[in-house]
This record gives sequence, structure tokens and C-alpha cells, in this order.
Amino acid sequence: MISWKRAAFAFSLGLILASSAAAQPKIIDAHMHYNGDPAFLKTLLAKLDQVDGMAFLLVEPKDLDGVKDAIKEHSNRLVGFGEIQLDHPKVLDQIDRFHAAGFRGLGELSGPRNRYDDPSYSRVYERAERYGMLLLFHTGIVNRMTPDIPADISVDRMRATTLDNIARRYPKVNIIGAHLGNPDYQWAAEIARWNPNIHWDLSGSTLIKKQEDYTFFKSIFWWSAVVSPHTPKGGPNAFEKIVFGSDVFGGELEEFDRGLERYHKMLDACGVPPEVQADIFSGTLWRLLNKQ
Repeated sequence: MISWKRAAFAFSLGLILASSAAAQPKIIDAHMHYNGDPAFLKTLLAKLDQVDGMAFLLVEPKDLDGVKDAIKEHSNRLVGFGEIQLDHPKVLDQIDRFHAAGFRGLGELSGPRNRYDDPSYSRVYERAERYGMLLLFHTGIVNRMTPDIPADISVDRMRATTLDNIARRYPKVNIIGAHLGNPDYQWAAEIARWNPNIHWDLSGSTLIKKQEDYTFFKSIFWWSAVVSPHTPKGGPNAFEKIVFGSDVFGGELEEFDRGLERYHKMLDACGVPPEVQADIFSGTLWRLLNKQ
């Protein structure tokens, strides 16, 4: 009899090979929350078919059984990410379940009781490394939907700077930081400059509040084509550290289109070349998926 671990490995390998053989989509969204509603899933799939897109679908453990078959069936459109809590007592079991279901990543990690780089979370990152899973972290300011309810949440534990240590300790783990560390943009970009396994999405409020000054981002991603001992070899375009993410949550799929529009306006304002924009919207994430 084949063990469940061997079966899970074979299933995951099959998904990876299928992904490698499939055509690269035009758009890959690194940050899409599943709200547990099958109707939303149907609408999302129609949208992704329309734009030739793919979404990293962030799924809570309670919704796994109800969505894993759909993700498997639509592997050309959906990539499963397990939305775990770092401090959950059975977090490793949850990771095992997501991996066995063919999920390719974990996130959006948020609300930790300690800093992301606290040693108590090493077991989570080690498990992700073992399974070749990507990690998506919330960074920066976080909303407060129910201000009348006490919550042990601190943005200081979720600063962009906490990802630097994780990236260095686990060089084989590819990390996506959500929201460019809002508002710690300079720290976020500088960390990405020297960590090849860190990329950032610009979802959330940043591209709204900066809409009158999109060229600001040229000062953040400053090292394009700069040949120096202080820059990555080859002088790559610094904007290649960005990937597209919409942060759709609560079923509000309209934010996908709004996010795309904001990204395009910012990148055009900064004079980012078409080939680099193609990587931002699809190429980089496609390579990371097929590298795992």
C-alpha cells in the first residue's frame, strides 16, 4: 500500500509538471483571498479566463476540503496557498494537509504574536523549505475591521525588515512581501536589492495614496542598470522586484481591475520598459512556480 506521504508527493509532482507544461498566462495575481463562497470562485474563474490570468488563491484551513478539487481541476487558473496562522498549535499539521492537497505556498501570513523572524517560527519555515512552498507575508500597516473587539495585533511584528533574516536563513525559500511594507517602502526595496529570494506586491492603499506622485517609486527602486559593487551583478531593472497582487478579499473582485489599472499607471509613469512590466505581471511568478 502506498503511504499518504508518497501519494502526496506524487500528486504535488504531477501538479508541478502540469504547470511546467502549461502556457504562461498573461497575468498572475500573487494575492487573492478566497472567501469560502463557491459563487465567488465561479466568478473568479470566469474573470481569469477573460484576461488569461492565474491567481494565487489564499485559502483558510476550514475551506480546504471545499475548494481543493476546484484548484486541481483548474490548475491553469488557480494556485493554492494555505492561509495558516503561525501561532496555531497544529500549524505543522495544517501545512502537511495543504501540501498533500497540492498547494504551492503558504500565506497570507499575518497577525503573529512575535516578530516574523522570531526563532519560534523556524519550524514553519523549515517545513515550507522542505516542501518547496512559497511564502506570502503581510507587511506594514494592517486594517482594523472590528475596533471594539480586543486583538493582540501589532504592526511592529510585521515590519518589512523582519523578512531579511528569514530570506538569509532560508535561501531556497522564495518570499513575497505584501504591500511593500507600507509605509516602510525604502526598507522593503533595499532588502529586496540584496535578497534574490524576496519580491514585493504593491496591493493595498499605497498606489492610492501615491497616485499624484507615482514617479516617487523611481527613488525607491533606484538601482536599475547601475553597475557598482553596491548593486546586484548585471545591473537588472530594480522594478523586477515587484510582482502583481490585487489583495482581493471579501469577494470584492472589482479590486482586481482597479489594482491592474493602478499598477499600469505607476509603471508607465516611472518609464518601466514593456519587457520588465511583462515580468511584473506574469513572468517572475511563473518562473518561481516552475523553479520550486
